[in-house]
Order: sequence, then structure tokens, then C-alpha cells
Amino acid sequence: MATGGALEAIVLAAGFGARFGGGKLTAPWHGRMLIEGALAAAIAAPVMTVTVVWGADEAVPAAARAYFEGRGEAMRLKLVHAEHHARGLSASLKAGIASLPADCAGAYLFLGDMPRVPPGVLEPLAEALAGDALAAAPVFDGQRGHPVLFSRALFGDLLTLEGDKGAGGLLAALDPAQLALVPAPDDGVLYDVDLRTDLP
Repeated sequence: MATGGALEAIVLAAGFGARFGGGKLTAPWHGRMLIEGALAAAIAAPVMTVTVVWGADEAVPAAARAYFEGRGEAMRLKLVHAEHHARGLSASLKAGIASLPADCAGAYLFLGDMPRVPPGVLEPLAEALAGDALAAAPVFDGQRGHPVLFSRALFGDLLTLEGDKGAGGLLAALDPAQLALVPAPDDGVLYDVDLRTDLP
């Protein structure tokens, strides 16, 4: 349960995108860069700042800066370099969590290659976490999606993750009452880009 303090957002954008052939997050997507979809969702969330965790692609920080500056929101952007990003998704996740302010009550976890997260699901996730849940996630057509909002009570567990995996195992281990599932308006909470053929 998130009590006191503000919420933050983390956008994981440290991978190389090997299956894509590299350069995935700055690839064209409907007239903009792919990562801008995730940045748009993160900036629309009820958060103080947005932490973009980068690593393999050195073009990501500049892309994030340009996006935030273009919207007059430069002060809300934090860039964190995941030094050990080659170890997998968990290393990037831990870098983001470790960078959060001490009074942070919870953090949204966005994935940089998910450009269609519906903004309408963001506030309901925060409302769900204000209850007794330790985490809140959107669900569409029976499938749990992203972003996931984690209470600070789970930060310690997130920092113990290893390998190329996210927090799915941690969420699966929660008591059903500790994970709030919020209906999403569309499949944008499930859609991600893995291959170049996934682009429009």
C-alpha cells in the first residue's frame, strides 16, 4: 500500500534490441520515435518525475531530452545509465529503482518498446495502489499488461532480481489481494515492438 510521498515513473530503455537489429527505440513510429510513445504515457501519469534508464543505445538520452524539452517538461526528466545493462532487464530495473528519492511512495514501470499504453489506465492504477494493494497492473482480455505500479514496500524485492527478466515472478508470488488488476480500455497495455515487422 502506498502511503505518503509521491509517485514516480521509470521507463526501461537500456536494451540493445537484438531481435530488432538494434536502434529499436529510436526507430520511426507514426511520425515520431518509438520510445516517444512510452515517454508520452509516463509523462501523463500522476508522477513527479520520469526516470529513463538507458544503456546500450547512446541515442536514447538525446531522444528523451528532446521529447521533454519540446513539451516544456525538461525539469521532470531524469536520465540514469544502467552500467550493467548487458546482464539483462533486471539490471536496468534495479538501476531505476535505486535512483528513486527516499520519500517515493511508489513507481510506475514502463517499457520503452510499448508505444500504445492508454493514458486512461494510469490514474486508476494509482487509485488502486492507494488501497491495500502492494502493486497494481492493467489487464486486457484476461492478460496482465504494463505499466505496473509498485508500492515502495516492494522496492527491496525488486532490487534482488537477477538475469534477463522483469518483475513477473514477483507479481505472480503476491497474494491476489496484494495485486490490484485494473481493466484497460484497449490492448495497448499488451502491445510491444520486438521485430521490425511489428512496426506500422
